[in-house]
Amino acid sequence: MEFHMISSGPKPVAPFSHAVETDGLVFLTGQMPDTPEMPGVLPEGIVAQTHAAMANLQLVLGGLGLGFEHVVMARVYLTRFKEDYAAMNATYRDYFPIDRLPARTCVGVTGLAYDSLIEIDLVARRP
Repeated sequence: MEFHMISSGPKPVAPFSHAVETDGLVFLTGQMPDTPEMPGVLPEGIVAQTHAAMANLQLVLGGLGLGFEHVVMARVYLTRFKEDYAAMNATYRDYFPIDRLPARTCVGVTGLAYDSLIEIDLVARRP
């Protein structure tokens, strides 16, 4: 197993690696919608927060020589599920070709770090 920390990546809010790689699979820790430059500062609304979380995931993937085309599974956590589900889906959809959508689970949760609206984690496969 390889434990990866991306030097320019998001600041961890807890003790974890940005990703762990084993047998060609890469498990990315859930990313929050803040930025490496401003940890804990969140944009307003689910659309902006979805873009920010995806940008952090892209940063981690890129640091490993991967991209969204390598993603096989996503998990999305929403604190305002009923209110934000449709807008999150519309935003998330833009990151993947319609014929190459990863498997996905989306759940409502009672709270996330920084009181964010969303957190997303991924599983990718190295080619």
